Amino acid sequence: MPTLRTRRPLATPLTALITTALAAGALGACASPPSDDAVEVVASFYPLQFVAERVGGEHTTVHNLTPPAADPHGLELSPARVRLLGSADVVVYLSGMQAATDEAVAAQRPDHVVDTAEVAGPGPGEAGGQGTAADTRPGDAVDPHFWQDPALLAAAARRVADELAAADPGNAADYAANAAALADELAAIDEEYRTSLAPCAGATLVTSHEAFGYLAERYDLNQVGIVGLDPEVEPSPARLRHVRSVVRDAGVETIYFEVITSPKVAQALVDDLGVATDRLDPLEGQSDAGSDYLDVMRANLAALRSGLVCDEAP
Repeated sequence: MPTLRTRRPLATPLTALITTALAAGALGACASPPSDDAVEVVASFYPLQFVAERVGGEHTTVHNLTPPAADPHGLELSPARVRLLGSADVVVYLSGMQAATDEAVAAQRPDHVVDTAEVAGPGPGEAGGQGTAADTRPGDAVDPHFWQDPALLAAAARRVADELAAADPGNAADYAANAAALADELAAIDEEYRTSLAPCAGATLVTSHEAFGYLAERYDLNQVGIVGLDPEVEPSPARLRHVRSVVRDAGVETIYFEVITSPKVAQALVDDLGVATDRLDPLEGQSDAGSDYLDVMRANLAALRSGLVCDEAP
């Protein structure tokens, strides 16, 4: 059996018990200490929390419906969380990502809502891009992970600024300035990716599941997931044979695992093929309280440059 070459230790997968315990815990993190006149913002999961915190700044208190380190896809809302969403001044969510949040927004009808699906577009690969593997199975759901494209997250920040201004006109100028500053930081991240990954154009990105379609499409990579968009679905034997073939034919040197998905099936492929492993964080949740979106995107870029097969050093 080929020797497994591992660049980093694999993250320990979360168990259903941990996820359930987290979901039953206290309400999500706040961006700043509560104050009587703060604008109350509810974000449905981490990347949207990050945007709301950065755009809202000192004028807002931001609550995240998804507990830290929990998988947002299977979120269940307690009555307290539903009431929180209904009483919020502004709600920032992504329709189609979390059924419980969609239902709560429809039932509570908050006055000010930002649905970031409006900036996400039709999804990678839908307009002829390379974001997903060519053999993506019919019936697969639309990829929700738009925040992997920094330009789209900047567009979401502008929408949040507009809605905060509608809810709190007196601080509209601050919201616009904060969104512009964040957009500049996201543009810098985008340029880092473009420059660093330019020699990797057309490279095959093999991941444990297809959470990086937006990133792959923006930076000209070909994503191949061991499983599709749902990490809980076991890959078929035919799918595993296909991925093995792709790895061998494309000369793939690294298979990427993720923070919140089980590495069991991917590990079996690694053992079989003798390739290296590395970690990519899909940024669905904040797995490390000491790192924010920008930090994780840079860590992901370093992992991609280390593991992808590229023509030359940047």
